Amino acid sequence: MKTLPLCAIAFAIAWGPAPAQTLSTKDVHMKQSEKEHYTFVLNDNVTRQKVTFKNRYGITLSGDLYLPKNSANQTLAALAISGPFGAVKEQSSGLYAQTMASRGFAALAFDPSYTGESGGEPRNISSADINTEDFSAAIDYLGLQSVVDRNRVGIIGICGFAGFGLNAAAVDKRVKAIATTSMYDMSRVTAKGYFDKLTSEQRTAMLENMSEQRWKDAAAGTPASGPRNLPEKLQGNEPQFVVDYFNYYRTPRGFHPRSLNSNGAWTATSALSLINMPLLTYIKEISPRPILLIAGENAHSRYFSEDAYTAAAEPKELMIIRNAVHTDLYDKVDIIPFDKLEKFFKQYLTDSIVSKQTSSVK
Repeated sequence: MKTLPLCAIAFAIAWGPAPAQTLSTKDVHMKQSEKEHYTFVLNDNVTRQKVTFKNRYGITLSGDLYLPKNSANQTLAALAISGPFGAVKEQSSGLYAQTMASRGFAALAFDPSYTGESGGEPRNISSADINTEDFSAAIDYLGLQSVVDRNRVGIIGICGFAGFGLNAAAVDKRVKAIATTSMYDMSRVTAKGYFDKLTSEQRTAMLENMSEQRWKDAAAGTPASGPRNLPEKLQGNEPQFVVDYFNYYRTPRGFHPRSLNSNGAWTATSALSLINMPLLTYIKEISPRPILLIAGENAHSRYFSEDAYTAAAEPKELMIIRNAVHTDLYDKVDIIPFDKLEKFFKQYLTDSIVSKQTSSVK
């Protein structure tokens, strides 16, 4: 089996395309009328409301806004949450959002541009710029809600969207604190492979394949899909982390029909948007706003969090969850350190801390 160097075996960046499997925006909106499916049960202590908002490229994003019940007449700290890469809001990000809402936050889980119920065509592509912008658009939306204190807004990024979230926090000074779990730096892993082992020859071949594919897509008038993110069935010779992904995305535990990792593929040229646009170039500029990086002790992706921690400026914290693997932090509520996340955001999304941060960046 070829091991694709991306979160949830994402882009098929070096191999030939499969027949197109993309959905139009019309198809996406039609699916909104289907019976809703979430991979978790709605918490009795929160409310969930479908919302839409636009990013600065004019793409309409779809989200679920979770609020604590009986939160009327309160002004809440808020969190924008997305990820993993190739997932949808009915999976891990929604679970995080409702859990944080049950602990007193307004929490918005959203589908990134070109995926899930969000708009954007062609379908099933990613962009370092646009997916970073998606977080800022979520901050826009939250700041316009009467229940939200726009001066106390943070981000939780999961897996591949942890990198986009850090990138957004670096440029968007409205973000007052950011936490990541099972982080991937999508631009790094796309350009260099796992553990930076992609050779220059392999990189050149990858780019040549995608460059030639553009002629085919232009002639066809539509981008072709790469191979499925995950196989229909395991063959028995996959790396353990692929098995872990499969056991989340391809089983009732985490399956969702709109999730590319459960049931689809990125376009064959989607990796072009990440391969030469490093996401974490300005991670130091998040300071003096705090960063919390959370990773599993046995996660294949652990080094992304460790390297981001090294590159970031204070205040910063790296939390390693003993015995945990990458996907444990998707949905295992007995392993995800929600107590720590609650404490972190309640500590740093307070009026006094936010005022101090604002003063220091003037």
